[in-house]
Amino acid sequence: MTISTRKRALGGLVAVGLFVALAGCASAPPEETDETADAGSEVVEGFLPCVVSGASPGGFQDKSFNQLSYEGLERAADELGVDFLDVRSTSSSDFAPNIQSLIDQNCTLVVTTGFDLGAAAGEAAAANPDIQFVTVDTIVDEDFDGDTDSPNIKPVIFDTAQAAFMAGYASASYSTSKIVGTFGGGNFSTVSIFMDGFAQGVEYWNEQKGDNVTVLGWDREKEDGLFTGSFVAGQEAINAAQGLVDQGADVILPVGGEIYQSAASVIRDSGKDIALLGVDADVFETDPTVGDLLLTSVLKAVDVGVEEAVLKAGVGEFDVTPFIGTLENDGVGIAPFHDFEDKVSPDLQAELDEIRAGIIDGSITVESYLAG
Repeated sequence: MTISTRKRALGGLVAVGLFVALAGCASAPPEETDETADAGSEVVEGFLPCVVSGASPGGFQDKSFNQLSYEGLERAADELGVDFLDVRSTSSSDFAPNIQSLIDQNCTLVVTTGFDLGAAAGEAAAANPDIQFVTVDTIVDEDFDGDTDSPNIKPVIFDTAQAAFMAGYASASYSTSKIVGTFGGGNFSTVSIFMDGFAQGVEYWNEQKGDNVTVLGWDREKEDGLFTGSFVAGQEAINAAQGLVDQGADVILPVGGEIYQSAASVIRDSGKDIALLGVDADVFETDPTVGDLLLTSVLKAVDVGVEEAVLKAGVGEFDVTPFIGTLENDGVGIAPFHDFEDKVSPDLQAELDEIRAGIIDGSITVESYLAG
């Protein structure tokens, strides 16, 4: 376990974006204004934000969740002119002790990165009602009643089905084999939401174009699919990717941590023209070693959600209303086509723009557990 401290320069606060209500609410709340985080707001005395990583081998340089959470906190600390602490977890057994170590060091707000920290965050929040918690990718609902378990927790979650829908449509457009595939690290809602949205996008392509592109690795009716049981690159991920390639998939969406690296190695070894999809961050930017393989990436603005939550807490306006990233508030999206710009249909971007608008205005329905 390592803990580091950074000193951040003094600066003004940035304006916050849009919020949407927790799943099940009828409508989104009104647009936030600069008044909620203006440059004249006074930072809370003793405010010390902190972050605990998930158990990814890459820690805060995992090119994904942990890194994005760290960067969001870092930017907020810069704006507020405060120190922050970070602690890296190497296994799930580190979660509770790491959180407690930050509380013991007088952290006033703790960011936990990833759904697998939910249970530890929930227990710590209940035991420390004066500490603010920001939980990334989980609402911390251990009793499954639809409500966050403690009143001092702000969830930062994402309806990535919307963005994955667009990626699925793009993949179906690009595919020449008429077979695309996906696999995940584990059958958790935060993983399967990508896979299901991806499949819905392919279905929409088929409906609109009278085509018959097949999705391997996810069964929408059974809500089950191809999973490796791990979020690290390794033999299980290689086997999963190889199986999709052997069945003819020419676009592959791996969902979970670093398993995309295993898929990339399989694609290179195959010598075939197979495209890769990234998740969470724009993997073309975060991992240039696979950039030439990437059709696009399904984005979660984890850094934006964390930064916004910390900024508001820092000026005494901690708000436990869940931040739900959507296409409408730019909390989710898809990355540019980068090296594939000249390989996709010249009509594709305009079609995706129309789909995005349709999802936002409700004329195109995307199903997900966050859709309400």
